[in-house]
Amino acid sequence: MTPNAPGCADSAKPDERAEQRAEPADPAARLAAALEAHGAGRLEEAQAIYRVLVERDPTQAGALHYWGVARHQLGDHRGALALMDRALEHAPTDAACWSNRGLAALALGQHAEAAHNLREALRLAPGCVDAHNNLALALREAGDLGGAEHHCRAARALAPASVNAHGNLGSVLARLGRHEEALACYREARALAPADAAIHFNLGNALRALGDNAAAIAHLRRAVELAPGYAAAWVNLGTALGQTGDYRAAETCYRKAVELEPNAANLVCLGAALGAQGCNDEEEPYYRRALELDPQHADARQNLVWLKLKRGEYREGWAEYARRWRACDYAPFDIEGMAEWQGEPLDGKRLLLVHEQGFGDQIQFVRYASTLAARGASVDVCVPRTLQLLAQSVPGVHRAWSGTPEGDYDYWLYVMSAPSACGTELDTIPATVPYLFARDVDIRAWTPHVQAAMHADLARKGAGGAASGVRKPAGYRNIGLVWGGSPTFYNDRNRSVPLAAFRSLFALEKISWFSLQKGAAARAQLAALACDTTIHDFSDDLRDYGDTAALIMNLDLVIAVDTSVAHLAGALGKPVWILVPANGEWRWLEKRADSPWYPTARLFRQREVGDWQSALDELREALAARSEPATRAGTSAPTASKARKAASPQVNGDPDLSPDRP
Repeated sequence: MTPNAPGCADSAKPDERAEQRAEPADPAARLAAALEAHGAGRLEEAQAIYRVLVERDPTQAGALHYWGVARHQLGDHRGALALMDRALEHAPTDAACWSNRGLAALALGQHAEAAHNLREALRLAPGCVDAHNNLALALREAGDLGGAEHHCRAARALAPASVNAHGNLGSVLARLGRHEEALACYREARALAPADAAIHFNLGNALRALGDNAAAIAHLRRAVELAPGYAAAWVNLGTALGQTGDYRAAETCYRKAVELEPNAANLVCLGAALGAQGCNDEEEPYYRRALELDPQHADARQNLVWLKLKRGEYREGWAEYARRWRACDYAPFDIEGMAEWQGEPLDGKRLLLVHEQGFGDQIQFVRYASTLAARGASVDVCVPRTLQLLAQSVPGVHRAWSGTPEGDYDYWLYVMSAPSACGTELDTIPATVPYLFARDVDIRAWTPHVQAAMHADLARKGAGGAASGVRKPAGYRNIGLVWGGSPTFYNDRNRSVPLAAFRSLFALEKISWFSLQKGAAARAQLAALACDTTIHDFSDDLRDYGDTAALIMNLDLVIAVDTSVAHLAGALGKPVWILVPANGEWRWLEKRADSPWYPTARLFRQREVGDWQSALDELREALAARSEPATRAGTSAPTASKARKAASPQVNGDPDLSPDRP
C-alpha cells in the first residue's frame, strides 16, 4: 500500500483509511504481516508493506531482503539484486539473503556470482537446506554436475522431507544420464507432494528418457491437469504424443503451448507437428513467425530449408542448407590451410569430398564427384568403410578412403554442400545413372545363388524349375525387398512398413522374393510371416554396400521404403519402386511419382500418415500388370558409365520389367 503524501491525509479513500488503521504500528509486526501476505502469494500487498517499511527506515534489512525476493519472483532480477545488496549492507551475516541473492544472480545467468553468494550463505549457515539446494542449481547450470549432486545430497540429508531436495537431485541425475536414479528421486518427491505439477513433469521426462512413453504421457497429462498454464508441460506432452505417431494430439498440445507462450521454440514445435501430418502449406507460417522473434533460431531455419527443398525451390533452399543451422546435422572438422570450396575455379586443383549424415545421403550426393571432376578437379572421397568400394567406382573419383578427413588438398567440401556450391536447380540435377558400379566378380559370385533360389521356387510351385536351365521363364522376376529403416531415424515409425503388410504381393505369380533387410528384427519378421511364399534371405552374407550392390545387380527390381538401399538401387541404375510416407523427406519432392534424382525410380506415395494400404494396393496393381518403372526421358550415361555397364554380366530374364517377349 502506497503511503499518503505529506499534508494529504484527507485524500485517502474511506476504505484505505480503514486499512491503514487496521495495520499494526510496530515495524516487526508489519514485517510479519508482509511475510504472511508474501507466503500466501499476495505479492503486490507484500511489496506495498515492504516499501512503506523501507521508506520509514532505509536500514530495514528484512524488508529490503524480501522485497528483493518478491521482485525476483516477478521476474525483475536486477531490481532484486539491488534491493538485496542494500539489505546485505545492513545485515552482512544474513545467510538467507545471500542464498536468495544467489538465486537472482542465477536467473541472470551469472553462474559464478551465484555460486559465490551461495557458498557465503553456507559458510554462515552450514545447515541451510535452501543454500545447498540453490548452490546445486547454480553448479548444475555451470556444468559442475558432480558438485551439484554433492549439494543436492547434502540438502536431502538435512531435510529428508524436502520436495525440492529430491526434485533437484533428480534433475542433476537426469543431466548425468542416470535416469533410473532420477526417476527414483522424482517418485520420492511425488510421495511428499502428489499434486505438484512440476514433479509430474519431471517424472514424465524421466520416463520418456527410459523409453516408457505411455507412462510418460500419463504423468505429463497429470501435470497439465494440475497446472493448465504450464507451457513446458504442454510442449513435452506434445512431443511424447508425437513420438507415438499421434501428430494430431501433438498439434493440439503445441497449440496450447503457443497460446500460453508464443515463443520461437513453441512455434517451431507446432509447425513441425503440422509438417509431420503432411500439411506442408500450414507449417510454413509458424517457422516464419519464429524467425521474426529469433532470426537465428536453428530449428526454424532448418525446417524451412527442408520445406523449400521439398517444394523444389532449390536455389534458395540449398544456399540456406549449406549454412548448416543445426550442429546435430553434421560433424564439423577443420584442417589448417584447407579452404571449403565455394565455387572457385577447380582446374588443376585437388578437392576432398567429405561424407556426412546417413548412408542414403552419401549415396545420393557422391554423384557430385563426377561433376567436380568435370570442372577440372582431382577428386578424392572420404567415406565410411562400408561405402568405400562403391565410392571408388564413381566416374571421376581419384581415390576413395576412410578415416578422419585430412591431407594435402586445395579445397574440401561436404558431400551435401555440393548442390549449393554447384548451383543445382531441379532441371540441372546430375541424374546420369548408373554412377555406382558393383564389381563384375562380385556380381558373378551372386548369380548362381539367385538362380538356385529362383529354380527352387519354380520346383516348389510345380513349374519344373530344376529342369528349366539357366534362363528364367518369360516374364519371371527376381525382386529384392526392403521394408524397414534404422529405428534411430527420426521418422522411421512412418517410413517403415511391417513385412506382413506385403503379404498380398507375395501371392503374385512369377516372382521370387529376396530380402535385402539386415538385422535380427528383420529375421524375426521373416520367421513370423505366415504365407506360402519363401522370402530368400542372404542378408548374413551382405558385409557392406558393395555386396548388396552385387546382389541387386542380379535382380530385376528392388521394392524399398525410403532407406539407403533405395538410393543404392537408383544409383546403380536398377528399377526401384519406393514407398514414400505422407510426411516424406524433401528429396522425394511433393506429389510426384518419379524422381529427378533417380531416373529408374517410381514412387508410391502414402495418402495419410499411418495408412499404407492404398500405396500398397497401387504397388500390387503395378506388379500384377508388370508396369514398367517411370524413367526420365533424355538421360544417357557418359561413355565411361556405358563401358562399365556393358562390362557387367548380362542377367537372364527381363531386367526392365517389359512385357513378355513372344
